[in-house]
This record gives sequence, structure tokens and C-alpha cells, in this order.
Amino acid sequence: MTAIEILKTNLLSPLVLAFLLGIFTKLVKSELSLPKDLYSTLSIYLLLALGLKGGVELSESTFQVIAWPAFVTILLGCITPVSAYFIMRKIGRFGQVDAAALAAHYGSVSAVTFIAANQFVQEMGKTAEGFMPTLLTLLESPGIHIALAIGAMKRAKSNSSVLSNETKTNSNIFHEILTARSMILLVGGLIIGFLMGAKSYEPVKPFFETGFKGALVLFLLEMGIVAGARLSDLKKVGLPLISLGILIPILHGTLGVFLGHWSGLSVGGATVLGTMAASASYIAAPPAVRMTLPEANPTYYLTASLAVTFPFNLVIGIPLFFKFAEWLNA
Repeated sequence: MTAIEILKTNLLSPLVLAFLLGIFTKLVKSELSLPKDLYSTLSIYLLLALGLKGGVELSESTFQVIAWPAFVTILLGCITPVSAYFIMRKIGRFGQVDAAALAAHYGSVSAVTFIAANQFVQEMGKTAEGFMPTLLTLLESPGIHIALAIGAMKRAKSNSSVLSNETKTNSNIFHEILTARSMILLVGGLIIGFLMGAKSYEPVKPFFETGFKGALVLFLLEMGIVAGARLSDLKKVGLPLISLGILIPILHGTLGVFLGHWSGLSVGGATVLGTMAASASYIAAPPAVRMTLPEANPTYYLTASLAVTFPFNLVIGIPLFFKFAEWLNA
């Protein structure tokens, strides 16, 4: 399948079309939105289903199979926030605090983008490894902490009294990230799925897998509405940040696909890992940044992650990383 055909298939998928419909509703100033309780329910359902299925698959995997992919995932979690910080500083000319805040978002991972990538590779007939949700949890936290540590150290240089306060604050941040809804559901689901195994999973499998794609379509409709509401902020952030919101995912995604291929992942697995590295968190990272770097401009990091990088990955990035993974595997 050619790159054009892959892109066309992705553009016509229910997930992308639902997301675009959400953006359209904001452009025409429609009042359409999902009820807050339904949005929360869908997110809980999707994250728990993802964790359960990943845990069941993990229970049937060996250490030898997952060791290298886990290693390169942690490596990505250390590289991506540092590279994002220096790109934002040197190319984007952002201040130290704003660059660190942006790096925290690009160092972490978007679970929704991860799910979309999984669905895409399935449609392409290249199923990713079942333990990929484990790699998602490994990538969730390190990037945020490394980026926030960079920001804290930069501030400490100009004010020595900040250092003692940062230790306490970072402890609170670590606790908040580990106990956040996404982490509890993903890690908890993984543990439950791992302990129950495939046989005990069978009775609940229809509930968590049959309606998964439908729930994801509704969720992406709401994500389109949220992203559409931030389109007006694109004028405020300017062309440099918009460009970097595309460039950084391409760089990180390409590196992720390469390392995934090197670690022994399949075409589908390398695509998903590359997409994880390319994604920007808009759930776990924002509250962590607000607590540690309150002076950082939220217009920058929220608009970049949600209105630039998320749509780019959903529409173009995932097919691009899939094609690169196919090329490496040829």
C-alpha cells in the first residue's frame, strides 16, 4: 500500500472523521458537547479496557520478549523531554520556564493517541504486541519529571531559596502523577489483567472489547470539540510554536520507530511506540506543570499539545510512522 493510500485510509477512518466533526462543530459555533459525566465515563472505560487487555497479554509474554522494548521505552522517556527542551530554547527562543513546561508535555504521552495508533495498525493488518500498554505506563511519568527538574534547576540558579521548596513540590507532583486517574486505571488494569489471565478474562471480554471502538469514536468527537475550542489560540502562539508542534513529533516519532524496530518490535509495535514518543500529554502533564511551574504560559503548552500535535499525529503522524516502520522492516 502506498503512502497516499495509507493516508487516505486513515483520513476516512471513523476516529479521524469523528475528530474532524468535533472541530467542525466549533467552527460553526454549534452548542454540541458531550455531557461531562459521559466524557468521564468514556475515559474510564477506555483506559481500564486498555489496561486489562494489556495485562492479559502481558501474562502470556516472557521477560526476554519485553526486556528490550521496555529498555528503549525508558530511554525514550529520558531523551524526549531533554530534546524538546533544547529545541524550544534554541530554535523556538522560549524562556527557560516555558521551554521546560512544553518539554514536560512532549516528554510524556497521550493515551488517546496511543489507542488511535493501535486501532490504525489493526486496520492495516499489523497488530501491535499485546504488552504495549505496559510500555505506555513506562513512558507516562519520566518525561514529566525530567522536564520539570530542568525547569526547577534553572530557577534555582537565580534564587537559591527555591531549592528547598522544590523538593517538597516535586514530591507532591510525583504523588499526583502516580495517583492520577489515567495511571490508576492503566496500571491497575494491567495488574488485574495480569493476575486474572486469559481464561478469567473471557467472561468480561465482550464488554471491554466489543464496544471499545464505538466508545473511542464518541471520545474523539469530544476531543475534536475541545481542540476546536483552542483553534483561536493558534494566533496567539504564533507560527514558530505551531511549526515546532509538528517538527518535534516527527523527530521523536522517527526515533521511536527506529528504536522499536531495533528492540525487536513488529511493524505494528514499532508504529505504536513511535506514535507514543511523538505524542504530547494533555491530561497528566498540565496539572503537574501548573503545580511546579505556575508562571509558565498555559496558552503555549495546552495549544501546542492539543490543537497542534494531537491533530497532526491523528491525521498524518500515525500513517507516517507506519510507513517508516514498514520501510525499516522491508
